[in-house]
Amino acid sequence: MRASKALSFNLLVLLMGSTGAFAVDARNQSGFPNGTAQPSFLSEFRFGLSAQDPWGSEGRDDSANLTGEILLAKPFTASDLFTSYFIPRPHIGGSLNVDGNTSFAYTGLTWTFDLTPSVFVEGSLGGAVHNGKGHVNNPFSDRQSLGCSPLFRESGSVGVRLSANWSVMATVEHLSNAGTCSDNRGLTNIGARVGYSF
Repeated sequence: MRASKALSFNLLVLLMGSTGAFAVDARNQSGFPNGTAQPSFLSEFRFGLSAQDPWGSEGRDDSANLTGEILLAKPFTASDLFTSYFIPRPHIGGSLNVDGNTSFAYTGLTWTFDLTPSVFVEGSLGGAVHNGKGHVNNPFSDRQSLGCSPLFRESGSVGVRLSANWSVMATVEHLSNAGTCSDNRGLTNIGARVGYSF
């Protein structure tokens, strides 16, 4: 039993070491034939907390959301640094309300712009599906009245890179049907997230 545990531990250490070495090689664009880097499918994972609609009047619940987001690698790259800023990363994420109120899942595109080597801003556009109620006069739900689903979603962030892998950011996001349904209550959340880049 003790030998089995030791073997499992050694395999885990070996796997972690080889994965780390691969990531360094990929970032340095070395270790592959003809000096080309193996493209990575995942770009970044983010998680955090947000206050749900803190400025809202109707249905204000003063509750919090757990948030998570995965950003994929850019589908292609540009040789010009300035042009590369306009190539977005696809994302998929979700926001789970801890009190059982309005939660949603979303997808879209994210553009990131570096202000300094450590400070960046970004914006994203996409769509979201939610479990909020459809109409303001729905007596069977305490969730936000968002009119219909799916909704448009946009967000903006300001972030700081703490290291090559870790970053923190403040984010505001807004969901709305942009007048495509009779009710257009909208939902605005503000929060903080931590990001880990692969």
